[in-house]
Amino acid sequence: MTDLPGGWGRCVVTIGVFDGVHRGHQVLIDRTVATAAELGVPSVVLTFDPHPSEVLRPGSHPAQLTTLRRKADLVEQRGVDVFCVLPFTSELSRLEPDEFVHEILVDKLHAAAVIVGENFTFGRKAAGDVETLERLGKRFGFTAQGATLQGTALPGGAREAEEITYSSTYVRSCIDAGDVVAAADALGRPHRLDGIVVRGDGRGHDLGYPTANLSPPRFAAIPADGVYACWFVRTGGARLPAAVSVGTNPTFSGRERTVEAFVLDVDEDFYGQQVSLDFVGRIRGQITFDGPDGLVEQIADDVERTRRLLGTA
Repeated sequence: MTDLPGGWGRCVVTIGVFDGVHRGHQVLIDRTVATAAELGVPSVVLTFDPHPSEVLRPGSHPAQLTTLRRKADLVEQRGVDVFCVLPFTSELSRLEPDEFVHEILVDKLHAAAVIVGENFTFGRKAAGDVETLERLGKRFGFTAQGATLQGTALPGGAREAEEITYSSTYVRSCIDAGDVVAAADALGRPHRLDGIVVRGDGRGHDLGYPTANLSPPRFAAIPADGVYACWFVRTGGARLPAAVSVGTNPTFSGRERTVEAFVLDVDEDFYGQQVSLDFVGRIRGQITFDGPDGLVEQIADDVERTRRLLGTA
């Protein structure tokens, strides 16, 4: 069914989609790495691609917080030895919980310990949970534990911090509302949007603010319409300050939603380059102006506010 590696002997495994690798995921990953170090065995992150929702309910793929490549990089940064991607198929979704454990965790990965979130479910119709894992672990010779994915955060609009359960759904809701500050708190870093710079209509250049137009991946989580202060990240990690507009350009009767970055103090054509945008803060919502003059005046203000927010003024 699958050709997962497993020639390392025993290991400690954590399982999940890990979209965003948010602070809750980091709890699981760090505990996996620590437990593996105590046992003297490799640490393994087992994830799935495509997203299970797309296989189980075609057309329901949630907004994607991290590409698979970005997810692998973030996991590696936390000291994980092995990043395993298990193709999620209809066949895999039909495995009963005990079949999944035996075929994947025991036969393929040789798990000595399995660490998951306390709300983890698996197997056909999500019939398995942490208690199921613990019971099967006793049969097959591994330990299982469920971790609480809670932390202190300041949700969007809140004045006091509160305990929340970190989840990819929560982060998506923050991004969908344009609250990139709350999203960054839950992620432990700014939300990043990857993409390739493509040709636009050139209107920004005509207004004196040429933009790099980002074409993101199909399911990418794009913040709500508005203007944002971002870091424009080039291949290799170089960061440049940028004022980024997300929306349909209503002043010019636009219909297609675009992501346009005005990179400050740099006169360069980024066409064809693979870049990323790290969203730091929201400057304002989308506004319709009577004409170009009002828009240009507003953009100048957006740029100055971006400089202040990023600390580059």
